[in-house]
Amino acid sequence: MSVWPARGGGVALLVALAGCSDANLDTLERELASLRADPGVDSLLPLPPLPDTPAVDYRFADERSPFQARLPEPEALPPGESDLEPDRSRPREPLEAFDLSALELVGTLSVGGQPSALVRAPDGTVHRLRVGDHLGSDFGRIVGITGRSVQLVEIVPTGRGDWVERSTRLTLDDQQAGNDQQ
Repeated sequence: MSVWPARGGGVALLVALAGCSDANLDTLERELASLRADPGVDSLLPLPPLPDTPAVDYRFADERSPFQARLPEPEALPPGESDLEPDRSRPREPLEAFDLSALELVGTLSVGGQPSALVRAPDGTVHRLRVGDHLGSDFGRIVGITGRSVQLVEIVPTGRGDWVERSTRLTLDDQQAGNDQQ
């Protein structure tokens, strides 16, 4: 008795599968074969004309980027009472002609126990720098060189006639100047 329900289930399955067959499958296969043999030419629609947009003069290219941090404001000193200011009588070094973000740290090395940094200028020249050398347009002075970074102290204007020191770093990892404001 238990054999009949199993056979009945098998017969029902065969009937269901037979109902899934398509009588037009041969016709579809012939049509696909003819398309493969001669696909024809697709007519491409012409591209629409480009809109005529007027050129816009961007006059803020020389201003501070909105994606860079603002200059730190000194909190302890009232305006005009800071003795800090850059030494303008000092001869400028070659890498002080460039913004710090345009310079790239390409390596560090140590010769005779003295660490040095290899910095590439925008013109492709690589300069070897030591602690005490200057670079960047904000009077940056190298205060430390590690295996993966160069620490600088920059002297930047506050906008109120004063100057403030800002710690900055060039690193091998991201090739960007990072600010560690104090």
